[in-house]
Amino acid sequence: LLQGMSHDRLEMHTITYSAAASACEKGEEWQQALQLLCDMQHSAVESDTVTYNAVASAYEKSGVSALQLLREMTDKSIEKDTIT
Repeated sequence: LLQGMSHDRLEMHTITYSAAASACEKGEEWQQALQLLCDMQHSAVESDTVTYNAVASAYEKSGVSALQLLREMTDKSIEKDTIT
């Protein structure tokens, strides 16, 4: 879906990426969720608490530790919430 949006030159923003990361979380696709986070950084799209929570949840559902993501949130001054 995101590739199609990019191909059609539609703007992708934080909400779009967060929704895609949430879909990855539901499918336990932590590697794809991480790739989305990397794509956001490469495209200069700002990530937020919702994005990181979705990626961290994908990690946890797949049995992968999300501690590095928590450190990254701290380093980038991204606010943590009760879900984090």
